[in-house]
Amino acid sequence: MKRRSLPVAAALTATAALLLTACGSGDDKSTDNDKIAGAEQSTATPTKSAEPSAAAAEDKPDGVDVSLPKDMNLVFDWTKPTNKNEAAAMDDAANFLRAIYRGVDKRTTKDAALVAYATGDGLHYGTVQIDSRIDGGWTSTGTLRHYDATTQSTTNGNSVEVAFCSNSSKFYSKEIKTGKILKTEASIADFDYFKIIMVKYPTSTDLWQASKVFVETKAAKCQ
Repeated sequence: MKRRSLPVAAALTATAALLLTACGSGDDKSTDNDKIAGAEQSTATPTKSAEPSAAAAEDKPDGVDVSLPKDMNLVFDWTKPTNKNEAAAMDDAANFLRAIYRGVDKRTTKDAALVAYATGDGLHYGTVQIDSRIDGGWTSTGTLRHYDATTQSTTNGNSVEVAFCSNSSKFYSKEIKTGKILKTEASIADFDYFKIIMVKYPTSTDLWQASKVFVETKAAKCQ
């Protein structure tokens, strides 16, 4: 049996609300719908490294280590938008996903990367994903591809919705104790459609955090 990547946080319906008008991340006790997404900011302040080397910059954006083991390959096959804020938000949406799988690999929800790139319901979502794998005794291996990304900003530019497809047909869970890789035949269940609401960190010009996560599973439009 193959354990699917990032199980659903909140299924999108055909009439899903637009940017910042809905709330959900798999938590039945989500904040009220009329609250601005991401208003609840994390209390921890990520710090930027003074002069990171060119090599370190890839694995340590914002001075935070988001490196993953060689057998855990997250691919982001998308083109950055020309809007500077949207491009930064897209980059950090990718870092948010890396942070989750770094937590899976390190077997902890306390890694600095998750705190840096998530807040509010986004932090809750990431914690649930990591804990589910820790409890199940799994890690992940293979290639997880993300593609067809779009961005949409609010008028004030402080929030950006990053939407994209993911294909986990070549990404599997692996039992920690035995090293056994859990596989099934590829199917529509391997395709998900994400909408992540990214909010600008209040004391930084280029750090964005995931504040809400919406997922449509078995997304035919991503095939």
